[in-house]
Amino acid sequence: MEFLADVPCHPISVDHLSTFHGLPVHTFPGLDDARPLPEDPGSVAWRLSFDDGETDEEYWDRFLATVPPESVRALVFGYPWYGIDDTEDGAITPLVEAAPRLTSLEAVFLGDVVAEESEISWIEHVDLTPFLAAHPRLRELGVRGAQGLVFPAAGHEGLRTLRFETGGLPSSVLRDVLAGDLPSLECLELWLGSQWYEGDVSVADLQPLLSGGRLPALRHLGLQNSELQNEIAAAVAHAPVVAQLESLRLSMGVLDETGAEALLGGQPLTHLRYLDLRDNFLPDAMLLRLWESLEPAGVRVDLSPQKKPGRRDPEERYITVAE
Repeated sequence: MEFLADVPCHPISVDHLSTFHGLPVHTFPGLDDARPLPEDPGSVAWRLSFDDGETDEEYWDRFLATVPPESVRALVFGYPWYGIDDTEDGAITPLVEAAPRLTSLEAVFLGDVVAEESEISWIEHVDLTPFLAAHPRLRELGVRGAQGLVFPAAGHEGLRTLRFETGGLPSSVLRDVLAGDLPSLECLELWLGSQWYEGDVSVADLQPLLSGGRLPALRHLGLQNSELQNEIAAAVAHAPVVAQLESLRLSMGVLDETGAEALLGGQPLTHLRYLDLRDNFLPDAMLLRLWESLEPAGVRVDLSPQKKPGRRDPEERYITVAE
């Protein structure tokens, strides 16, 4: 599977992408930037972001006039399409209008901005239905932020990787993902986030996914960055979907020994190639138990780093990415 090649490298923070769709990210230069362009336009993921000197329309038009659109495999959209002063519908309109020319486009990431440009909870999106309908060849979609986001319940036949990076994922987005037809989807990663930032996905909302059968091609599942990480771990421990997985991510949340005990006491996980439990609240003794239980069976268990409770309140737990 393509996504397994870089599984250990996925970030546990909000940074500008350095790679996407297995390609290095290369920013298309601004007007005053004389850096040379790659000889092979299809060898990079093109990051579209600039500070000033042009409008977003002028920058986009110059990109299409400079880089052969039919050679572009991956696009990463940052500021100003997404950020504090983002355009009305982000990158959706230019992507739909240019669809007949972007004949090799396989992957798109919407919202590659960091905290200095916009808090993740402020990144605005719109209905993605026109975009996905215009790009039936798309194989990978990444979205950062979830305000106003609508995913088409109709689904997408070709999509293999779907990743939502949010400080709070609305349950409506999850319901639409699970209601749609995604027969080719191999990798699904959800940063579920905090209730304080519209993250209202419950364990019950996850049951259609965890019960298996809804996504027949699924081989990697990430349920991350959640205030319900212990409850999710307990549900995953007995979830039928786990049997079809090759890798599982439960990182970036508030998982502690309670949730880890549930995992160890549930169904065998020794068929997994990779288990990501980074950036939770697991004590050293539990880290050792997990390693001793799974590493000898050939499971790569990613446990470091772990967060520490607050000094003033030893019971304090927090997710990695919220606002």
